[in-house]
Amino acid sequence: MKFDISGNPDYGDLTVAMEPGDSIWAESGGMNRMSSHLAMKTHMVGGLAQSVVRKFLGGESLFVAEYTASQLGFIGISPATPGSVLHREMTGDSFMLTAGAFLACTPGMDLSPRFGGMRSFFSGEGVVLIEVTGMGDLFYNAFGGVVEREIDGELIVDTGHVVAWEPTLDYTISGMGGIKQTLFSGEGLVMKFTGRGRLYLQTRHLGGLAGWLSPYCVG
Repeated sequence: MKFDISGNPDYGDLTVAMEPGDSIWAESGGMNRMSSHLAMKTHMVGGLAQSVVRKFLGGESLFVAEYTASQLGFIGISPATPGSVLHREMTGDSFMLTAGAFLACTPGMDLSPRFGGMRSFFSGEGVVLIEVTGMGDLFYNAFGGVVEREIDGELIVDTGHVVAWEPTLDYTISGMGGIKQTLFSGEGLVMKFTGRGRLYLQTRHLGGLAGWLSPYCVG
């Protein structure tokens, strides 16, 4: 397979050129165009219980779609939000994503949802993470531009701006204060990263955009 990313940083799009027998996993609903002879089937991610948590608390779909080519062809995959599409070559290691950041990967990788805890549930943010492990090509997306930070120590980031990070970083999820402050301050949750490794942030916050638009959506 050959991969081409175009449209960054505003409207990232992934095109996958496929040979007979090639397959690609994609976020359900991510396909925007494909050759007519590609076959599609779905996979449940992380087992039933984890998938239900992911579906209803993380806003991520319950399934990933697998597309397989019977002859030469292609598929185009794009995220739901405007922004950048990124590539990471996996070499048997792990990589952490926020749930909405997963776009596509080569088959055989392990995608394991991780729930962010009850504080995130009661705050209304429902933080769900995905640990990706295996060998192959991983594609993920950000809302807006991407800021890469090399961490050596500590950094606190609003959860809505976190895209991905290397597993050498430890993290905790908390509110800016107690439960009351988390619920009513408008600040939501933050992630505190410690250690050494790379952290990938997005310049825009989907929840912030939704809040900005809501006064204009009154029916």
